[in-house]
Amino acid sequence: MPDTKRFDNDLYLSIDQGGHASRAIVFNQRGEIVAQAHRNLSINRYNETFVEHSADELLQSINTAVDEVLKQLGSLANNIASAGLATQRSNIVCWNKNTGEALSPVISWQDVRAHEFIKSLKPQAQSIHQKTGLFLSPHYGASKLRWCLQNIEAVKQARENNELIIGPMASFILFHIAAEKPLFADPSNASRTQLWDLIKKQWHPELLKTFEVDGSLLPECVPSNHNFGTLKHPELKIPIQLCMGDQSSAMFAYGKIQPETAYINTGTGAFVSRPSGYAMLYGRRLLTSVIFQNNNQSQYVLEGTINGAGSAIDLVSNELKLENTLEHLNDWLQATRNGEDSDFKQLYLNGVSGLAAPFWVPDFDSQFLHESNEQDKIVAVVESIIFLIRENIDEMMKLSSPPEQIQITGGLTVQDEICQRLADLTNLPVYRPIECEATARGIAYLLAGEPKIWPETGIGDWFKPQVNNGLQKRFDEWHSALLNALRQ
Repeated sequence: MPDTKRFDNDLYLSIDQGGHASRAIVFNQRGEIVAQAHRNLSINRYNETFVEHSADELLQSINTAVDEVLKQLGSLANNIASAGLATQRSNIVCWNKNTGEALSPVISWQDVRAHEFIKSLKPQAQSIHQKTGLFLSPHYGASKLRWCLQNIEAVKQARENNELIIGPMASFILFHIAAEKPLFADPSNASRTQLWDLIKKQWHPELLKTFEVDGSLLPECVPSNHNFGTLKHPELKIPIQLCMGDQSSAMFAYGKIQPETAYINTGTGAFVSRPSGYAMLYGRRLLTSVIFQNNNQSQYVLEGTINGAGSAIDLVSNELKLENTLEHLNDWLQATRNGEDSDFKQLYLNGVSGLAAPFWVPDFDSQFLHESNEQDKIVAVVESIIFLIRENIDEMMKLSSPPEQIQITGGLTVQDEICQRLADLTNLPVYRPIECEATARGIAYLLAGEPKIWPETGIGDWFKPQVNNGLQKRFDEWHSALLNALRQ
């Protein structure tokens, strides 16, 4: 972080923009929450491929949450030493660099509208993976930006008038919440455009040409810790000193990253990260992701992504016309916790928003494999998430130093049965911290200068592997059925 003297009464403002809500949380130097506020955010699914947020609603949700948390603090708001932003990484926006007006919706990482164009790049897949650490996928920003440049009239007009800026959603948010209207892109968000050179830490000229994106339209690439400007406020001067992806910041929630741990963060999607420190490792079917960069060095992970986690539960619940699914979920899971001879056999091949790691099939059709009741179908969706996590853990087990334990955070982890099933199926102990909303906490830890006194890992709940023959049997059948579906 920039050289800043820290005091015991300093506070840190974390802004966490997620798929369903925007949160503003203030932490003290000891990692304790002092104030928090959130505002829900709607998501618009127009068909199986178009997934968007309203840019105006998104900004309003952030501003309202920040205003509310500052109001809660009262005079203590003067103690806020700095602020940081964490966002969904592959979301993109186009906007007017003079007025700030959004010229496109916020196109979600879940959106796959450009999947046909991505298929045309298959001969370049290996080269693109080497340059970016990513596999070809319409979930990343480049194909979405290309689509906007070719299909949105307001974007075309702004480009002709030399008024256009395009890029990661994080850059758009910074432009609006900072008084200086900065035009910067941090590494973890820039890299998810699939236009960013993993080695040189800049926009890659060949990739810009491949995706037909003019590099002059993109924000400047800067490190994760940077002077991004000052938070807009009539009285307070709060420097914004950090910007990074939500999955990246979540890994720092409980202090220094532990190399023997596989980190899982669940929400709209589920993300499995295996730290590789300062070494940039490539996996045959896993992403190479930069999670944090200061002026001198970068930290990396091998990452597996599951697109349909919370979003899959929401989607199927809506299709089945079920309400308050999450309130009943743990009971439904407990009712199907069983031995080898159980009657529960329902399985779900989960391609919600595309089948990601370690298979990388963007247009995979989801399906249930057996007839059953609505309750069993929801359980099968949950188990499909666990099964996909297992597939990614299996890939990580092929490394020279496989993970020894799992740390899991995010909304779905409040369900004990999800954590226990994950431990049972991976045969790894699973640790769930007391506070599972990790993204904002990770931002605060980095803003505070990585203090030694911080909520320690180990005081939460441990789930030790147990024999679960029924679960293993369902996984084996699910795995075979998925491979058969992929061959068709």
